[in-house]
Amino acid sequence: MPEQVETAKPLPAPLLRRVVSADTLPFKHTGELESYDALIGQDRAMDALRLASGIGHHDFNLFVLGDPGMGRHWAVRRLLDEQAATRDGPDDWVYVNNFDTPEKPRCLRLPPGTALRLKHAMQDVVDDLATDIPAFFESDEYQSQRRAIEEDYGAQQEQAMAEFTEKASSEDVALVRTPMGYMLAAMREGKVIKPDQYRVLKQEEKDAIDEKIARLQEELATVLRNGPKLERQSRKEVEELNARTAERVVSTRISELEAEFDGVDVVTAYLAEVGKDMVANASLFLGAAMRREEGPFPEVAGKQHENRLFDRYVVNVMVARDNGAGAPVVKEDLPTHDHLTGRVEHVSEMGALITNFTMIRPGALHRANGGYLILDARRLLAEPYAWDALKRCLKAREIAITSIAERLSLMSTVSLEPDPIPLDVRVILIGDRLLHALLVALDPDFGDLFKLQADFETTIEFTDDTATLFARVIASFAQREGLKPVAAPAVARLLEQALREAEDSRKLSLRIGILGDILREADHYAAENGGEAIEVADVDRAIHERDRRSARVKDRLQEAVARETILIDTAGQKTGQINGLSVIPMGDYRFGRASRITARVRMGAGKLVDIEREVELGGPLHSKGVMILSGYLTSTFALDLPFSLHASLVFEQSYGGVDGDSASSAELYAILSALADLPIDQGLAVTGSVNQLGEVQAIGGVNEKIEGFFDTCLQKGLTGTQGVLIPKANVEHLMLNRDVVEAVAAGRFRVIPVATIDEGIALLTGRPAGQRDADGAFPADSVNARVEARLRSFAEQRRAFGRDLNAGAKK
Repeated sequence: MPEQVETAKPLPAPLLRRVVSADTLPFKHTGELESYDALIGQDRAMDALRLASGIGHHDFNLFVLGDPGMGRHWAVRRLLDEQAATRDGPDDWVYVNNFDTPEKPRCLRLPPGTALRLKHAMQDVVDDLATDIPAFFESDEYQSQRRAIEEDYGAQQEQAMAEFTEKASSEDVALVRTPMGYMLAAMREGKVIKPDQYRVLKQEEKDAIDEKIARLQEELATVLRNGPKLERQSRKEVEELNARTAERVVSTRISELEAEFDGVDVVTAYLAEVGKDMVANASLFLGAAMRREEGPFPEVAGKQHENRLFDRYVVNVMVARDNGAGAPVVKEDLPTHDHLTGRVEHVSEMGALITNFTMIRPGALHRANGGYLILDARRLLAEPYAWDALKRCLKAREIAITSIAERLSLMSTVSLEPDPIPLDVRVILIGDRLLHALLVALDPDFGDLFKLQADFETTIEFTDDTATLFARVIASFAQREGLKPVAAPAVARLLEQALREAEDSRKLSLRIGILGDILREADHYAAENGGEAIEVADVDRAIHERDRRSARVKDRLQEAVARETILIDTAGQKTGQINGLSVIPMGDYRFGRASRITARVRMGAGKLVDIEREVELGGPLHSKGVMILSGYLTSTFALDLPFSLHASLVFEQSYGGVDGDSASSAELYAILSALADLPIDQGLAVTGSVNQLGEVQAIGGVNEKIEGFFDTCLQKGLTGTQGVLIPKANVEHLMLNRDVVEAVAAGRFRVIPVATIDEGIALLTGRPAGQRDADGAFPADSVNARVEARLRSFAEQRRAFGRDLNAGAKK
């Protein structure tokens, strides 16, 4: 394309669309190309990503900016996988019982590959001891030792009672056992004295018997009180015997386990605590054996580690790594609070919610600890308390498991306070630029925690080298997706589509996702046609069908124009009326439409009334554009007189609001037409913004706007005089559809670039705008001369009106 284009003349067809020739591509189809598994033109972003993945300092987390469909997720995952493979794998983490304070479980840091071994080893220990301990307690050795203890203390009690009985008998007192216990009774001649015999005795004999029985009663009480003491001593010795017996079994098994984990000090310390607790709670294993024997199938030995009685010996694995597997790369698609930091589950038992350390569940931070965590920023911020929890963990550099319900006081139940786990993770947030800007502006913690940003480019300069690289990317995509090879003409057509997506004839869009969707659909059509490769016709059909599926609203609006429900003139001349162009977005699909803009002027107090703004249908950018018009008029015409214009502007049949300043030049043309009382050619539509100097500025969506007005003219009949005025700065952005280009080549439509308002108004009215001469006057009967004359007449009318008002007031 030439650097400069002669203004105010229609553009030739070759300048309306950049055509990529398949002859410039050095291949016949993509099967001949070497794959290119990288993104084009993203060196800046990839350098930031490499820094974030490799730097060892804290808080160098990364926010990835860019538009959807640019391959950000794929590029991030691919580079992190490569970087993670070169790093040492992080440690395992488990939670175990705190035997002293069960509500505060302990975390253990273990070498990679140790957690699952320890878990399974502890399960085997419980299963073994559940069999070995009961068997040992049933052995003849244990039973004989226990009987010896019981018999020894039983003999001591019996001996004491025998000695007392003998002493009482020597004093003619008998020890009698009754249902109520022991009692003493006096004897005479070896027989117990009956009550009738006792009553006839002399008082002196009764007193002697009573004194003797009372004394012996105290001695009996002493003997009986010594019985529980002997029983306690017996029980204590039995417990000591049990402990020694259990310790023999437990210590042997724990020693085997310690040998298996030799060198892992934290496991050795834990096993020592486990051994002490198992010895102290040997009854758990005996009770489990009794219940097993009482069950319906006592001959079937179950896995005792699944018995909740032995939960206290469970090793709850949070993270288990494979030794030598590298650092983890975790992508969390549902970043809720619990999915990030983990949670403590509860079960209902007897109407109450209970929990223990075995119900602690890991989160994404646990799984990514020592590696990388990829999160979608918008999803993260949409989850309650998730962003706050992530920041808290990153600041503290530890993962503390908390419950949202407890924080909000929504649930009162037994909970846990697990030890926090030290955190070493690099977080990669992927989001759009607006979200990044909002976080920078509104969250003071964001800049401290996310010091890096990877800003993905949206376009890249079109050159022979980049075109070849783009073709290699297409080849890689087709190979990765299992698509047919793409013929060179089809690749050229995709390159043209990339130029259009970029809205620039000199740049390729890097939104690979859109081109990938087109390529998949083209592959489907190629398969329907039985082709061995994807041809240009398949790509054209995919692009056409993609537009057709989204064009329902566009077609209905064009139908409304054709039926004159929406009033748009494409022929003739009207004063103060012009066709402005706008773009309507419908998701990923955009289309242009024409809108009738009308202006009315009269003498007034120097005010431009934007009707859209007055009824709150105009956005701030549109209102700004209208205010610029006032600045242009006041600084261009009748500078020696007060600005005495009252003008009204409106977008006719506009019901959904107007924003943007791309119609400001069209609005100015309508006002100039109304002031000069000169009609505007309705076959010409206008787009472009204007500044206070009268320069027409570039706008967005130029291709859609031209095509929208072209479709309207096509429905009403092309005359060859119709066309669109665009800013000169937008010429290099043109990538129009082929039907528009063909119509221009055939002389049935025009695209005319303008640089100034003067150039535009001259084209629209067919009369020169006019430039001030040395005396500061515009050429006679020029557009500007007529405008200035009209404004001067308004000023004179206002002055005369003011004099009349003053004269009337004096009278």
